Amino acid sequence: MLKITGYPDRYSVAPGETIAFKISLEEGDRFDARIVRVVHGDCNPAGPGLKFRHVPSNADGSYLGRAQRIDAGSFMRADTVPPLGTTAFTFFAVIWPTLPARADQTLACQWNPRSNTGWRVGVDAGRLFLAVAGADGTAALVMTDAAMQRRQWYRILVALDPATGRYRIDQQPIRHYAHVVDSALLDGTLAVRPDTSAAPFVLAGCPSADGRMDRHFDGKIDGPMLLAGLHDRSVHDRLLGVPAADDLAGAIIARWDFARLPDTIIAVDIGPSRHHGTLVHLPARGMKGWNWTGEEHDFKRKPEHYGAIHFHHDDLYDAGWDTSVVFTVPVDLPSGPYALHVSAGPSDETATREDYIAFFVRPPRARKPGETRPPLALLAPTAAYMAYANHGEHITARGAELQMGRLLTFGHADLYLYAHPELGGSLYDTHADGSGVCYSSRLRPVLNFSPRYHSWLGGHGSALYQYNADTHLFDWLDHQGIAYDLITDEDLHEQGYDLLAPYRVVMTGTHPEYHSTSMWDAMKAWIDRGGRLMYMGGNGWYWRIAFHSELPGVIELRRAEDGIRTWIAEPGEYYQSFNGEYGGLWRRVGRPPNMMCGVGFIAQGFDISSYYRRAPDADNPRAAWIFAGVADQIIGDFGLIGGGAAGIELDCLSPDLGAPPNMLRLASSEGHSPMMILVNEEFGVVPPNLGGDLNPRVRADLAFGETPSGGALFATSSIAWCGSLSHNGYENNVSRITWNVLQRFLDPAPFPVR
Repeated sequence: MLKITGYPDRYSVAPGETIAFKISLEEGDRFDARIVRVVHGDCNPAGPGLKFRHVPSNADGSYLGRAQRIDAGSFMRADTVPPLGTTAFTFFAVIWPTLPARADQTLACQWNPRSNTGWRVGVDAGRLFLAVAGADGTAALVMTDAAMQRRQWYRILVALDPATGRYRIDQQPIRHYAHVVDSALLDGTLAVRPDTSAAPFVLAGCPSADGRMDRHFDGKIDGPMLLAGLHDRSVHDRLLGVPAADDLAGAIIARWDFARLPDTIIAVDIGPSRHHGTLVHLPARGMKGWNWTGEEHDFKRKPEHYGAIHFHHDDLYDAGWDTSVVFTVPVDLPSGPYALHVSAGPSDETATREDYIAFFVRPPRARKPGETRPPLALLAPTAAYMAYANHGEHITARGAELQMGRLLTFGHADLYLYAHPELGGSLYDTHADGSGVCYSSRLRPVLNFSPRYHSWLGGHGSALYQYNADTHLFDWLDHQGIAYDLITDEDLHEQGYDLLAPYRVVMTGTHPEYHSTSMWDAMKAWIDRGGRLMYMGGNGWYWRIAFHSELPGVIELRRAEDGIRTWIAEPGEYYQSFNGEYGGLWRRVGRPPNMMCGVGFIAQGFDISSYYRRAPDADNPRAAWIFAGVADQIIGDFGLIGGGAAGIELDCLSPDLGAPPNMLRLASSEGHSPMMILVNEEFGVVPPNLGGDLNPRVRADLAFGETPSGGALFATSSIAWCGSLSHNGYENNVSRITWNVLQRFLDPAPFPVR
């Protein structure tokens, strides 16, 4: 089991800036820390081995440590709502429970966990309840005897008059079904008077005595409101009408409209007192409500149909850990990949007592007069790292071994993730209620964003994927003595074209899959102005994402309509709440990856990697320099990722999707297994020959082409390519081709355009 872990407060930090690390110890009370430059993170003895260079700094030393825990689960808090334990009130809402069988879920409350007093409205085994506790130690619980169904809408009403003890509970389905008894109406009197003198108003959670928020609700809540007095469902009917009944305005204590400001964490109260709420841990917004008809799919165009928020007990935005180590980056520290190495004793077969908390030192935010920077930038795909953060399908999904074509083994990090689901999932995982995880944050321990991590998706051999696979490229650049600046996706999103403008060449990581609109626009503008792009991976520019405009370090994805999807967004929920843009594949909004880098995603398979065979275009005089010193017909029949340079995910040239007609197909992969399968956006009717053993379209195309502005594109079209760079002491045809391209791309001479 992993005994020490943590996370930084940012992934990208500039010289002179400070980065904070949050560390948690599972045993002991001290740990050692030091800064290292990450050169190679692959433990495979068939490769160069682990390479870390110690960077002496004032962060080096021994630190006090302790276990830090995560309080997951989303909720809304409105501190200005007055105590409701002294006058009669009614709580209305329309709810869509997604885990109704779970016990003791809170819909709304004013509860003091220290005195264990107040009132709560909730769901237990699908049944609506009211719990009341007084300062004198008395308590009461009343509950319906009809269970609500999963993923069905219900109008609920809970009313209480503390003075008389009278209560009403009304649970009514929006849609009735034959032989399903899920409605209930209770009226009665309680002898308990709730004490809410020191309790905040909370939706979808309840404060606990240890300071956490607990007893969360899983599902959607639409149109919650509080009214003074005891009311029945006819009042709710009138309030739900358009326009709402004006004569009831004076009774409104609070009425939250979740359709407003969906790009914020504010829950707007449209009632007269403006008891606006704060949403914690990012419950899903832009969600269709109880009255959605399908006539409009864009929440901006018909917000009254999008009044719901989807809460989950396993939502997480910020783990909120205390800072353990602070590092101020020296002004002369070279840009590149780094990590805080933390250790708390020797590791053994039962426990790993060290970790590498990865981060990147970017170039200075402002250049000094006369300062020169390297002409090469390496763009670290941190949006993809965040998308895959704590990817746990191998733990939660059935059939993972069948998809991989091999038995999967769990390391200590995997066991820790299994034991700590509160770490939160990736954009490939689903919440416990089966809905897709559409937000992913870096403000938490991300166990697969670390050197040494072996991924279940990484193919046999080294089994690397995402960040750790990118260390193969770090290592090759280091071995070749190439100076470069390292920039990240977040840097590109924030700074746009101006970040790229100073660089002649940009190299990508092995899997730059996720891009925001500002990232896409900036890269395309840079290429169109003469930039030279070396696309060093596969499945790039695939999914469109959004960054939150106010909260740092979080992205949103809606898996809409098409593409390789482990979950599918609900109809009507394809638009991103963070910015209102239509989500899903870039291809579906008219910007396929072929327009960016010349090639686009065609197939994926995670068993073995194959090789490329030289194609006729390799003999074109325009490409002669690429093959200088390379006479081989077979390229990359070796490598740490699956045994070859063409594997995991592949791209190919597709002129119909926007590949420039001047692109040269230098080589194409062949010999793939039946497990390398054509992606589903490439066919309508399912063909009988999906696998690489039968389908000639399943291939990676090594490609090159010049741009009209004197720049150029080079695409390896395979995630596994960089895993072959170090073979035979870096003396191999994959390494030589990459070197030839890099040297010519660094040459300031424009590429001929005629």
